[in-house]
Amino acid sequence: MLRVALSEVRAGPVDTTGEVAPDDPILTGVGWPLIEPLAVRGRLSSAGEGKFYWRVSFATRIRAECRRCLVRVELPVAESRALIFSADKETPEGDGCYAISERSPVLDLADAVREEVLLAMPQFVECRPDCKGLCARCGANLNDGPCDCPPPSDPRWDALRALTQANPQKD
Repeated sequence: MLRVALSEVRAGPVDTTGEVAPDDPILTGVGWPLIEPLAVRGRLSSAGEGKFYWRVSFATRIRAECRRCLVRVELPVAESRALIFSADKETPEGDGCYAISERSPVLDLADAVREEVLLAMPQFVECRPDCKGLCARCGANLNDGPCDCPPPSDPRWDALRALTQANPQKD
């Protein structure tokens, strides 16, 4: 129920519940693919002339790749938000405030849900906080153990290393 008749809200608070399918167009480009529907639950109430307050929570699960080792990870995404919808031209948009038409008989919550889900998505995903990542040389997952690559040498010591190899010390 992402569309609510404003006449119902003026009569009293309205519970909003619904599910948005992972392939629904409003979720296109949210960053990470959803592996289950987005569950939306909220309560929409009047907050004065031409203003509405929506306390909403949403939850789903996403599939992503760890930014360090590229292992697939499934993570929950769940948030609660307090949003204001206002027909007042003086109310600035952003930070949970959305402009609506003062003549509209129906409040469509889909755009607000999309924006809030986008804000709730993690920017980076890690399989665990101590992920060791991949070897820069062979690409082995270092979480599975060390690879067989020799330790990297520091090029700042190459000149000294060349001197010691050219003039071996005599006892």
